[in-house]
Amino acid sequence: MEKAQWHEGSLLGLSGYYWQSCTLHAGVKLAVFTLIGDDSLSVDTIAERLKGDRRGTETLLHALTAMKLLQKEGGRFANTPASRSLLCKDSDGYIGHMVLHHHHLAASWVKLDEAVREGKPVRKRASYSEGEWRESFLMGMFNTAMRTAPAMAEAIDLSWCHRLLDLGGGPGTYAVHFCLRNPDLKATVYDLPTTRPFAEKVIGRFGLSDRIKFVPGDYMEQDIPGRYDVAWLSHILHAHGLRACREILRKAVSVLGPRGKILVHDFILNDTMDGPLFPALFSLNMLLGTPQGRAYSEEQIAEMLSVAGIRQIERIPFQGPTDSGVMMGVV
Repeated sequence: MEKAQWHEGSLLGLSGYYWQSCTLHAGVKLAVFTLIGDDSLSVDTIAERLKGDRRGTETLLHALTAMKLLQKEGGRFANTPASRSLLCKDSDGYIGHMVLHHHHLAASWVKLDEAVREGKPVRKRASYSEGEWRESFLMGMFNTAMRTAPAMAEAIDLSWCHRLLDLGGGPGTYAVHFCLRNPDLKATVYDLPTTRPFAEKVIGRFGLSDRIKFVPGDYMEQDIPGRYDVAWLSHILHAHGLRACREILRKAVSVLGPRGKILVHDFILNDTMDGPLFPALFSLNMLLGTPQGRAYSEEQIAEMLSVAGIRQIERIPFQGPTDSGVMMGVV
């Protein structure tokens, strides 16, 4: 928003916008949209199925309707086309996992002033969490990547490549779409052992278990096994400080064959570090959750790649929906 647009109303609207975020989070956490599905239901029926208080249920339903996430007619509530597509668990477009991931992060954002003063994280890293937190994080990554990976696989030519390393690949969504796009490609997803069930479920869902394997390990503590034509690092560097990033890139480069390529996908700041907006805010998110993580600029990523021995470094012409980009280079 331009400075000229800020006034009392717009600032207070921004200040209280978390009310809407929390309303959405509650609707997803309670599975209100999934419960309604294709039906049109009364408050009493929804409250009964939620095992919730009638007043609380009715107030939430009215707020979701005011947000245009539900529609009300004749005292009954139904999903809108958008909520049916995006917020019902039985929909292929379901993004509820990412909504719940945001919900789990919310408490730490309230402590942003504390993190700024002390320069220390105020929550544990999502990638090392357990249970519901870990599921929402990993499947939220899947939700997000499913919207980016098909276009990414089309934009990046891997027709020459036979072996791909998806380093820290989580559920393996990018490996899946690169393999779908390139029939001769085989991939390895290398990530923490706790990620394995989620990755193998996703890989099996796309019928690629014979071409994509999951190798458990911690790239921060262990060497990376195998030999590859290309290394894909998606949203890895932002969780670490400069020294750790250089070590990660060194390890990735060490398993590439002659003329191998490395591809770094991340939220990339401009070289003045003050935009675009999402990477700038995401850098605060890393302040809240990691000791040294941050968003990096194109110039900083290029410098890291150069130190790792990479040449012909360039940013490919791809922009994700949250200002993510891809830096590429050759061994």
